[in-house]
Amino acid sequence: MHIDPVLYQRMAAYNAWMTEKAYAAAGQLSDAERKADRGAFFRSIHSTLNHLLFADRAWMRRFTGTPYEIKGMGVDLYEHFEVLKSAHLEMCADISAFADGLTPEWLAGTLEWKGVTHPAPRSRPRWLLVTHMFNHQTHHRGQLSTLLTQAGQDIGVTDLPFMPDLIVEHEG
Repeated sequence: MHIDPVLYQRMAAYNAWMTEKAYAAAGQLSDAERKADRGAFFRSIHSTLNHLLFADRAWMRRFTGTPYEIKGMGVDLYEHFEVLKSAHLEMCADISAFADGLTPEWLAGTLEWKGVTHPAPRSRPRWLLVTHMFNHQTHHRGQLSTLLTQAGQDIGVTDLPFMPDLIVEHEG
């Protein structure tokens, strides 16, 4: 199987764009509003942002061997919003650098790992796991977008084809 790394480079750019938009919208709320239990899977906007960072770090540890700090599933990595935001944006940059270095050969290989919550040994194709990392981000950002909308914050356009760097102005 041949997977073109350009797919993951685009998804990394999308992840960075959407993460910036999510933090811009969340930054309009008070700390109490961000941390309010809204009945979501990870309770709050703040905890959902933490979970996104947790999962990215867990996968990137497996992919790169970088010892990113992670805690248990559902345990916030950071209590302070600005610290969380900074760490998350750094992770976006690391994911972009990772995607820029991917090769079809690496993607065609197999990754063996032990899970964070279920430590049994596992093995899957790397391309599948990288795809999962980006799909997981999109899944939880959908939840986050809903939580932000319910809190009165419009995250704006979220569609991949309408990323600013893909918009071509047509001469009139």
